This record gives sequence, C-alpha cells and structure tokens, in this order.
Amino acid sequence: MDGFEKRREQKKRDILEAALALFMEYGIQKVSIAEIAKKANVSQVTIYNYFESKDNLVRLVFKFYVDEIWDEQKHLLVNDLPFNEKIKKIIFEKGIAANQISERFFQDFMKDYASGQSYVEEVYQKEALPLFIKLFNEGREQGYIDSEISDEAILFYLKMFQEYLQREDVVIMTLPIAEDLTKLFFYGIAGRKED
Repeated sequence: MDGFEKRREQKKRDILEAALALFMEYGIQKVSIAEIAKKANVSQVTIYNYFESKDNLVRLVFKFYVDEIWDEQKHLLVNDLPFNEKIKKIIFEKGIAANQISERFFQDFMKDYASGQSYVEEVYQKEALPLFIKLFNEGREQGYIDSEISDEAILFYLKMFQEYLQREDVVIMTLPIAEDLTKLFFYGIAGRKED
C-alpha cells in the first residue's frame, strides 16, 4: 500500500471512529454528517465520497464496531488463561462494556441484528462458534465442564447469562457479587461436589 492509500485508509478509519463515538453517545438519528465530519477533521464531502450515504456509513460503523469487539474476544479465547478465567472475562467484561453505549445506539444495533442479515451473525457462525466449541473442550479437559453436557446447552446457558448481565440496571448490582455469580455459573446452587 502506497502513502496515498495509507492516508486514505487512515481517514476512513478516523471517520468510522468518530461516527461510532458520536453514535454511541447520542444514538444514530441525533448525529449529523456535519458533526461526524467535524469530529473526524474532514469535510462532509469526504464522508460522502468514502461512504456514499449516512445509511451506508451506519452499516459500516456497525461492522467496524463488531470487528473491534470480536478482535478483543478472539484474543481472549486464544490466549493461555485457564478456562475459568476466560469465562469470567467473557461474562463480566462484556456486560460492563455494554453500559458505555447509549440506549438508542444499542436499540439501533439490536434492530440491525434482528434484521436477519446482521454482520454479527456472520462473524458468530464463521469465527466465534468454532472458537467457543474449542473453549468448551478446554473446559472439559481442565475439569470445569461435565463431558455429558452438550455444547448447545452450554452456548444457550452462556448466552442467557450474558444477555441478562448486559441490562443497564443489572450491571451495577453484579459487581459486588461477581465471584458468587461465577461460582453459580460453574457449579449451580448445589456447589462443587468433591470427587
């Protein structure tokens, strides 16, 4: 990539970052192209030249946002932490991050997700699901997961746990009891049985 292409790609990234920051704070409908241009230090014409329309920019901002989150999650899933530490980070750190976005942006993002053509679902099916299955196998090898419990049941349980923790009113309540919730996640209310 030559210098011109590098500058062009950096400018596109600056616009995506500026748009994402504004959308997360105010919601998509309340942010104008002029505000994005000002934050990104570019002209409105530059935004239209790179992205054609606000709708297309929004679509690419969602993709950019998903890629940023997935890169963090992927790094977590493939590192050398023990299984139980990975699960704690997956459950609690994502829930806390969800508290940093406006309700309106979250609703817009979920509307896109519910459309059935979401980039989130594409990333989940192609990249995340295989890594989660690998993670569950690590958990079985390390003695955290019963070998008789299916991957499907674990995925369903993890998703329920995660989605509830992403509710704004719940995040604050979870911090003081995070360790207890982690134990409940792994061992249920019966606790860990000694062999």
